[in-house]
Amino acid sequence: MKVAVDAMGGDHGPEVVVEGAVNAAREHGIEVILVGQEAILQALLDRYHVGSLPVSIKHASQVVGMDESPADSLRRKKDSTIKVAFELLASGQVHAVVSAGNSGATLATAMVTLGRINSVRPAIATLIPTLKQPAIMIDVGANVDCKPVHLLQFGLMGAVFAQVRLQKKSPRVGLLSIGEEDSKGNQQVKKAYDLLASSCLNFVGNVEGREVFKGDVDVIVCDGFVGNICLKLSEGLAESMIEMMKKEMNVSLAAKTGYLLARTALHRFKKRVDYAEYGGAPLLGVSGVVIICHGRSGAKAMKNAICAANDMAQADIISRLKAALEEVQEDAGRQLCVQGL
Repeated sequence: MKVAVDAMGGDHGPEVVVEGAVNAAREHGIEVILVGQEAILQALLDRYHVGSLPVSIKHASQVVGMDESPADSLRRKKDSTIKVAFELLASGQVHAVVSAGNSGATLATAMVTLGRINSVRPAIATLIPTLKQPAIMIDVGANVDCKPVHLLQFGLMGAVFAQVRLQKKSPRVGLLSIGEEDSKGNQQVKKAYDLLASSCLNFVGNVEGREVFKGDVDVIVCDGFVGNICLKLSEGLAESMIEMMKKEMNVSLAAKTGYLLARTALHRFKKRVDYAEYGGAPLLGVSGVVIICHGRSGAKAMKNAICAANDMAQADIISRLKAALEEVQEDAGRQLCVQGL
């Protein structure tokens, strides 16, 4: 499988992207095409003595800034790294795209260049750590305003992703709400509950925020506004907990001794809550494998994102999403007519 990488995107510049790409090629044999300004990328590759590694460059002269409007970038920057990467995917020259650049521009360009699967609303899915195994939250930022039917689509796409990523035959799908009862939540959530309950999904009902990290649900469905807040709150909490533990361990000799005894367990904890371990978040619902990475991604996160993109392409997740969406859309359409949604 070939993976195109937006090599100029992200907060840390092309250095960490190139390092991550080289490591993905060296450790896993993945063929990577770095999309960006050729002179800069070639100079970085020369540092790593890539030799016969399957890493190449596709020149793109323009870069979309992190603060640029997605609409403006589509209109004004026809040779941007994001646009060129998606053109490679649309033409079949690569099998997936990875970007840590402007997420809004990445989403907009993907929808325009690749198109949507069965007219669904694309959503960003992410893995979150739990007391058991990782779970999937969807949507975490692509859609701030959703209709109930969109939450049904998110649940379906999240379930297919869970089958591929978590190896779950029948993933448990829950709807994020303010209470477990089906009467809890706003009108959007209540109507979405009825749609999910009537679907072919293994729907287990509402999930409260405090239950998310227990690991009893494999897929947590929410709109992108709520999901993005949950994601960033979780990241901030994990980082703050680690910093608080570091400070407490320097308070006294006894605390330092305790740290030495618990160091291995603490390192394992840090690894479990580190977003870099998961690489990036797939954009589900567009006609191609797309991984959106955190803007702060380092080389490790980029390498893992490239590996995740390769795995999703190998699993042919796009065909599986198409088949699953076709299976439920006729029934969902009848429900929407009856319920006036």
